[in-house]
Formats: sequence, C-alpha cells, structure tokens
Amino acid sequence: MKLRKAGAFVVVVSSLLMVTVAVAEEVPGVVINHIPASSQIYIGSPGIAVLPNGDYITKHDQFGPRSTEHGHAVTEVFGSSDRGASWSRRAVVQDMYWASVFTHEDALYLLGTSRYHGDVVIRRSTDGGRTWTQAKDKRSGLLIDGGKYHCAPVPVAIHNGRLWRAMEDAMGPGGWGGHFNSFMMSAPTDADLLNADNWIASKRIGRDSTWLDGKFGGWLEGNAVVTRDGHIVNVLRVETKPEGGKAAIIEVSDDGKTATFDPQTGFIDFPGGAKKFTIRFDPLSERYWTLSNPILPRHKDPNPGRVRNALALMCSENLRDWTIRSIVLYHPDIDKHGFQYVDWLFEGDDIIAASRTAYGQGDDAAHNQHDANYLTFHRFEGFRDLTMADSAPGARPGEVAWRSPDRGD
Repeated sequence: MKLRKAGAFVVVVSSLLMVTVAVAEEVPGVVINHIPASSQIYIGSPGIAVLPNGDYITKHDQFGPRSTEHGHAVTEVFGSSDRGASWSRRAVVQDMYWASVFTHEDALYLLGTSRYHGDVVIRRSTDGGRTWTQAKDKRSGLLIDGGKYHCAPVPVAIHNGRLWRAMEDAMGPGGWGGHFNSFMMSAPTDADLLNADNWIASKRIGRDSTWLDGKFGGWLEGNAVVTRDGHIVNVLRVETKPEGGKAAIIEVSDDGKTATFDPQTGFIDFPGGAKKFTIRFDPLSERYWTLSNPILPRHKDPNPGRVRNALALMCSENLRDWTIRSIVLYHPDIDKHGFQYVDWLFEGDDIIAASRTAYGQGDDAAHNQHDANYLTFHRFEGFRDLTMADSAPGARPGEVAWRSPDRGD
C-alpha cells in the first residue's frame, strides 16, 4: 500500500481497492484570512482591486449569528505587495457591508450598505486602504437612506463619462428573493463620489411571480455591463428552481434614469445563475468572461442556489450565449465546500480572484457550504487558453463530477 496525492486529497492505493481518505486537505489558493466555524462568524462578500502602485487589495465582511451585520457591520481590508503571495490586514471598517471595492482617480473606494439591509454608503481611502472616510451625511458618503438596501461586490463600470453600479432594495412584498427590487446607480466620473447630489438612481423593477412559468423567485446582485453596441445593462442572478441556470438582463437608459425588462427576451440560460457572479469584458479576446458556480451532473440538487462546489470559467461574445471553458476549482462535497461570490480582475494573461471559500474536514470544516471560513486568493494563468482538459482534478471530462449518480458509478 502507498500514498499518492490527488488534487486536494490523499488517496490510499492498494492492490485491492482505491479509496479517498480525508487525511490532509490543503485549502486551494493563498489563504488571506481564516475565521473558524466555531466562532459563528463567517466570511462574506469578497472583493479585489489593484492600487496604482501595484499593491493588491482584498476585502470581506463578516456575517453570522455572532457577527454585527445587523448593527455596526464590519468589513476587513487586506493588502499584498508581492502579487498575492502574502497578505496583511490593513483596516477593519465599521458600518460597511456587501461592498464593492474599486479604484478611481488614485483613490480606493468601498461602495455598499452600512449594514444588513441598511443605507447605501460609499467610503474613500487615499492611503492604500489603511484609513477610511466616515459616511456621516449626504456630503460625506451617505448616498441613500431611509430604506432597506442590498447589494454584493459587483463591478463598478465606467461608460459615457459615468460610473455605474447595480443595487437592489429589499422593500418589495414577500421574503428573501421576492422582496428585491433592482435598480442602477450612476455618477459622473469627475464628480465628488461622496456627495449624494452627484448620484442618480434608475427606476426600480420588482419581481413578477408569473415569470418563468411561475418559477421566478426573484433577482439580485446585478452586474453593470456595457453591451457591444454601447449601452448599459444590468445582468442579474436569478432565483429559480429546480435547475437554477438562469440570469436576467435589464436594459438601462443612457442617462441612467430608466430601466426596462422584457420577460420574453430578458431571461437567458446561464450555468450557475442561481448564485452571485461577476461579468467583465476583455478587449483582447472580445469576449465577456465570468466565474460562476454551475451544477455538475453528479451534484444536482433541489436547492440549486446552495451548490457551490465547482467554480467555472465561462465566456460569451454577446452576453446571451455562455460557454463553460474550464472548471478551475472543484471539491466533490457539496455540503461543506464552496468557492463562491468570487470577485476577480484581468491581469495580462491571468485572472486574479478573491473567493469566499468554505473548506476543511472535521474540526476544521466550514459550518456549511454557504457559511465560509476562508478568504482565499487565486491566480488563473493563461485564462484565455484554458479548456475543459485543464479543469481541476475530479472535474475533467469523463471524471466523476460529470456522471449522474443514478448510473451507480
């Protein structure tokens, strides 16, 4: 008998049988932060940015029963000066939640909410994420108050002299999913982004339960994306069962004030669309790219929004037709493993990414696949040339992830 490494596992090989033993699982990528599941505080909302000096910035917020997400929510900010090889904490920012992190005119920004379903706020740092402004009023970063707002770390796009960022409110009828109303915020690129007067919001569009033949559960966590013909759209995650492979495209007017949706043409097939994803356009390949969580045949589940054990690199030429190019991260367990809410950027021929990662075994395991215990950094080299043959072990064509359980494999 001998031991042989196979991806993240140690496999015991004998002349009689081969079994996978959870001996020493190594967390994929570079661990930026770890919060044990026993703390009942979990890692959420990963984000990534690159400063003008080349430093990488990542962030996450804290959620869970022992967090302060419903009061003074906490966001942690980390920096790396060696291209992601090592990381150190730069700040702990209170009253900041679900934020996108981005750079603009030599400053670093966090744009999200003040807490779980809180106000819309923006914070600025001019020292690489070490200190941050306070969103005290409408002149210092309090953009929209007096309601319940929701978002995720999604792209802040620049188009026609404006910055664009998708948002939702949670003031519609019903519970989670149904109560989300989608809208788009925007501001001139040369404006003071901390001044609420410089921002406008589009019309808000809520859920119609009759869409998708009555299977539409809601939409959230939209992406501001520029189309090939030069318009802004909002591409959203869609809650629908049992497959969960849909996204929605809302049209936004050039002035940012109007939003429209046609349910006959606005829903698209999108592997992993029941979970949060980030879309960006690559001028070199002339394609849109994303990292999503499709459900591989072995792992079909009646709750598709919770299956997050495979991270796929996907691309599209037109935003409507998407192709899985490679499964870049994979674990065979769907209950306590997930690579989710991945925020990422192009860097030359590579993609650099921050993941909310649920991982581990025994006492080191995550609470579940949703309640992540790690923030991890990943570099996917030569992403434009990756194929399914380059997929993570276990998720390559013909391997177990692609076999239906009813085959008895």
